[in-house]
Amino acid sequence: MLSWQIAQRWRALRGQALPAAVMETARLHLLDAIGVGLAASGSEVGAAYRDLGAQLAKGGPASVFGCAQGAAAWDAALVNGGLIHSLEYDDTHTGSIVHGGAVMAAAALAAGEAAGANGADILGAYARGWEILVRFGLAAPGGFQSRGFQITSVGGTLAAALIAADLGGLDEDQSVAAIGIALSQSSGVFEFLSNGSSVKSIHPGWAAHGGLLAAQFARAGMTGPETAIDGKFGLFATFAGDTDAAARLGALLGDFGTRWHLLDAAFKFHPCCHYIHPFIEAAGLLAEQGVTAENITRLICRVPPGAAGIICEPWAAKQSPTSPHAARWSLPMAVAARLAEGRVTLATFETPFPEQTRNLAARIAWEPLHNAQFPSRFEAELLTELNDGRMLAVRVDDVYGNASRPASEADIRQKFRANVALALDDTAIAALEQSVADLDTAASLAAISTALRARRPFPHAER
Repeated sequence: MLSWQIAQRWRALRGQALPAAVMETARLHLLDAIGVGLAASGSEVGAAYRDLGAQLAKGGPASVFGCAQGAAAWDAALVNGGLIHSLEYDDTHTGSIVHGGAVMAAAALAAGEAAGANGADILGAYARGWEILVRFGLAAPGGFQSRGFQITSVGGTLAAALIAADLGGLDEDQSVAAIGIALSQSSGVFEFLSNGSSVKSIHPGWAAHGGLLAAQFARAGMTGPETAIDGKFGLFATFAGDTDAAARLGALLGDFGTRWHLLDAAFKFHPCCHYIHPFIEAAGLLAEQGVTAENITRLICRVPPGAAGIICEPWAAKQSPTSPHAARWSLPMAVAARLAEGRVTLATFETPFPEQTRNLAARIAWEPLHNAQFPSRFEAELLTELNDGRMLAVRVDDVYGNASRPASEADIRQKFRANVALALDDTAIAALEQSVADLDTAASLAAISTALRARRPFPHAER
């Protein structure tokens, strides 16, 4: 049974130092997740989490982003995971299509604070959680999404349970029980796409919340199915409809602890659906050739079929989204914003779109990109007809920040500082960045906790 296999392999890795490259990558992804969460803590789309956080943070061991007081670990994980994902700015492993950081950071920070764990153990659990979630996605490629489920959420609950079991000191039997309990708490569906509602952001937070509670219930004596992953109604059969996925996962577990997929996880540099990012890049290439919104007669986006259902359909709705936030999944609006406004930033999706941007979006169409390598690569092609009759074509073979075009550490840190500047002053930013850099040698999360609970007023977003 795979739950036992995972629990045994996980426990065998406890206490082992992460390889140096994995340690550094884990720190950068954790830093990125914290920065995005703090930026979201004062944004319009984060308002629901601010309100809930204020209600929940009445005293407890775990930090809630932007709140002076702590909360119960599972409550902090719920709010923080939701905030990290709410701007669509959090990291992704593209091959498995998982947003690992939002779940793992929320779970590891909250469980680590509650347990008083040291930094090395927290980073180790965080990295191993990533590895399990990525393998869930790789074992059933596209299967969860085709049935309307987000693998980040339905699989993330089980991975978060393992993190909490690890940092909480649960034994092997309790860890297996936690996985089984977590399965009954797994959820996260794509129906939000019908109106661009903000509920998608809750998916990673709910997964982290459920995983921490699953471990707590297991500690208290609750039992769960040992066949949570490979059973008749287990993770793959129920959520992916794939009876062969369990065997594929079994094979993928063979290098758990030696092959680190976290090294391939992508950083995002625009706060919108990752599938759109290569098209924003391609629009930038057009802009470099002097193309402007005014001299475009029509523009065709060639889209990998696997991405089209999220960012293209229905096209009329994507050309006129119900809100700026809904435009985070709108290919025409994001491309139009890059060409008409010169950039795509947090403010792009928090304030109404200018008329020039909306007019250009109405002149954009899409068609399938044949022989695309999605999701291992995020490709994009743009074909543009100009007012003078010229036709220009540009192509991006993979998005910047993905494994084939890894982001520079300087760009990752610049993104972090820009995000955190929306919530903290310069002294707190420097302290937070340094505390994450020193986490593997820290006795606890005390320094990070202090920074997470100190915030200044959030400035209004401007285009």
